[in-house]
Amino acid sequence: MSGTGWPEGAFETAALTVFWSAATIGLYWAAKRLNQRLRRWWSSPLLLAPILLIALVLGLHVSYRDYMAGTHWLLALMGPATVAFAVPIFEQRAMIRRFWAVLAMGVVAGSGTSMLTAYGLASLLGLGGDLRLSLLPRSVSTPFAMVVSGDIGGVPDLTAVFVVCTGVFGAAFGEALLLWLPLRSSLARGALFGMGAHGAGVAKAHQLGAEEGTIAGLVMVMVGLVNVLAAPMLAMVLR
Repeated sequence: MSGTGWPEGAFETAALTVFWSAATIGLYWAAKRLNQRLRRWWSSPLLLAPILLIALVLGLHVSYRDYMAGTHWLLALMGPATVAFAVPIFEQRAMIRRFWAVLAMGVVAGSGTSMLTAYGLASLLGLGGDLRLSLLPRSVSTPFAMVVSGDIGGVPDLTAVFVVCTGVFGAAFGEALLLWLPLRSSLARGALFGMGAHGAGVAKAHQLGAEEGTIAGLVMVMVGLVNVLAAPMLAMVLR
């Protein structure tokens, strides 16, 4: 026990938790406010907040382990967030019944294409081991992607970085792709963003229209569920 009555090291741990939790939440809030004003792809809080946090961590010469020790409770919230994805599935059950065949084929084809291209490009560039496996679930929303990454032998924290990059750039370039691709229906346009850019894509799809946003959110959740269910089988194949 220390002279203050705190167990040895407890005060430092509590201070670390408060500081890094406040920094993470505060920088995300600031980035979100900036994005609401500028509406630029580079001001996305999914991209800007991590960059600011990295700069702060490096500037204070803090290790990744110390940062995670102070924000582990935020990571633990991924569990409830994953469970909460059941809500939009239930709310959109009528749409699922109506378009189940098209949605199922799109989700399976999109997930397969994403993983195969990630695996192929990683192999082509000479990336192997944990890094290549961490790349595979890059087109899955973060809570699901981290689960899949852990199941197949990747590094969940590294996968989260790849997911953010995929979402930000997918949302940024997705709208440009719509000018070249013959996608006229709200179903196709929404599915493009939900499959290719998950959370960031859903936000972008809502800017195009309410139905596009709904479809994008639904596809994002379905992709996550399919990948989580398929992860054990994928792990056996990769081994």
